Amino acid sequence: MVTLIDTLNGRAPETPLSGERAVRHPEKQNRPDTPVLRKPEWLRVRAPGSPGYNETQSIVREHKLTTVCEEAACPNIGECWSQKHATMMIMGEICTRACAFCNVSTGLPNALDADEPRRVAEAVAKMGLKHVVITSVDRDDLADGGAHHFAEVVLAIRAAAPGTTIEILTPDFLRKDRAENVVIDARPDVFNHNLETVPRLYLKIRPGARYYHSLRLLERVKERDPTQFTKSGLMVGLGETKEEVMQVMDDMRSAGVDFITIGQYLQPTRKHAAIDRFVTPDEFKAYEAIARAKGFLMVSASPLTRSSHHAGEDFAKLAAARKALDAKAR
Repeated sequence: MVTLIDTLNGRAPETPLSGERAVRHPEKQNRPDTPVLRKPEWLRVRAPGSPGYNETQSIVREHKLTTVCEEAACPNIGECWSQKHATMMIMGEICTRACAFCNVSTGLPNALDADEPRRVAEAVAKMGLKHVVITSVDRDDLADGGAHHFAEVVLAIRAAAPGTTIEILTPDFLRKDRAENVVIDARPDVFNHNLETVPRLYLKIRPGARYYHSLRLLERVKERDPTQFTKSGLMVGLGETKEEVMQVMDDMRSAGVDFITIGQYLQPTRKHAAIDRFVTPDEFKAYEAIARAKGFLMVSASPLTRSSHHAGEDFAKLAAARKALDAKAR
């Protein structure tokens, strides 16, 4: 059996053998295996297992919560959970999309759990979080894409932990008749929606999504509530060019995005999109410098950067950057 630690340290899980549990990605099983590149030293992480990690795991289990940290096999789980930082994944653990990069299970989701907002809010309060990140699977099966459920979670956290700042990482609400307005009106502190990759690679990497729809979603957040911070992220190492990444930066800035994250794509299994190359730390530093020059209030660019990695610390920096900018404009 291949463990989570194997995945984190560069060994991708094999296709399950006959008699094992259900395949996580049935839609990918007819694809040919792609090569798995050995990770460079700068991408290796230590196995989780600290007392803080175990305590976070216990709270997650007690409240019957799903985390993207586990479902997406995030390489930062050991660091984040040891500090009692966990990204809650709502609306189940089965996604209706089949993105070529994602390790979350694909299939027909279960009905929404009406008690989930309460349980998430109680866990946030119990962990004493100053900042929480809430994400979800795509729920194309729902008339509103899960927008009302997202809003209920935000409002429940506000009631249970009024001092906690809330960051949401949402689906694209594609073809949901502006359902995202319900989420915007719940007034999270940060509205995050990841563009993930450059437009040229969407059909291959994110076939169920539309680049310009996602970009427009981020723009609509600013139009409806200019006080909300907006955030978006890119994976690199999928075959994009530097010029394409710079164009996405320009597109984000045109949409008013405040915060950009850029991280290395890591291949979950041999059935997922192959890594084109490992982007070096120096290249990430160059991307960070370019993004700051383009006017982003906050930039996080490194091989292990993920949307919710260091989210609490980054939110404090983001708020400080806006305050400084406002003071300068007076």
